[in-house]
Amino acid sequence: MDLFWTLLGIALIALTLRDIFDVLFHPLGRGMIARQVVHAVSGVARRLAAEAQTVGRLAGPLSYVAVVATWATLLTLGWALVILPQLPQGFTFDPGLDASQHSGFVDAIYISLVNLTSLGFGDISPSSTAMRMLAPIETMFGLGLLTASISWLISIHGSVSRRDALAHEVHLAKRAEERLGQKLADSDPELLERMLTSFAAQLIVARRDLIHFPITHYFRTEDDERALSGLLPFLSSLVEEANAEGRPLALRVRAQMLGMAIDDFAETLRSRVRIRGDSTDATLEHYLSDNTGGTQT
Repeated sequence: MDLFWTLLGIALIALTLRDIFDVLFHPLGRGMIARQVVHAVSGVARRLAAEAQTVGRLAGPLSYVAVVATWATLLTLGWALVILPQLPQGFTFDPGLDASQHSGFVDAIYISLVNLTSLGFGDISPSSTAMRMLAPIETMFGLGLLTASISWLISIHGSVSRRDALAHEVHLAKRAEERLGQKLADSDPELLERMLTSFAAQLIVARRDLIHFPITHYFRTEDDERALSGLLPFLSSLVEEANAEGRPLALRVRAQMLGMAIDDFAETLRSRVRIRGDSTDATLEHYLSDNTGGTQT
């Protein structure tokens, strides 16, 4: 039975490490545990958003905290299962503690938490060679989890910032069109070509960020008017106008490229964050609904 608990603990540790690796280093960011936790938290947040819109905007941060907490919990449990068979013979107890009363699963979790967080209270200390070696190793795992969590948060912040920068630029272009009372598509072809090139390049980057870090989808923009979800239809209409017959070939090429970038982004929404839609337009409609508190099935 001791071997069973030890192997189960090792399996939990390995599963958690694999998930952390997938989230941070896999080209597609496919962390199985993280993905399920994010979907569960975002689903609850979406249902609650109908009553409190703030909850919907916190779906991303709450998902991040939930994933990190899940990783920490699994590592703690995994190491506790490894420690459990070694209680009490593998540890030295403070004279005020009765070893026979502190050799259960709760005590194994306590020791695991102390090791993982590097607190080192000293009331229960490893005495066997195996435990003396494993205790600092678990501490290194805890420090690694902290580093991984911070690195992931920095990556998420960068991805969200790039997405929102694109959205803000598109928003300004739309406002400029409204203020001038003239279609951007009727402006100087070279100016419009540069704008379309910039939009396409930034949208490609936003798509790659979404592939690597799908959780960024749940980090909402505070101002709905400047949310990318509400501005992509404007980009689509701009593509249609710039791609009309009689336009310069260079402009039409750039319009085609932006149009394909929008199609690719919509496909990524369908495959990575489960946004519905059989076409680009349908997907963008559901994307807008999902980002403004609508429901999705």
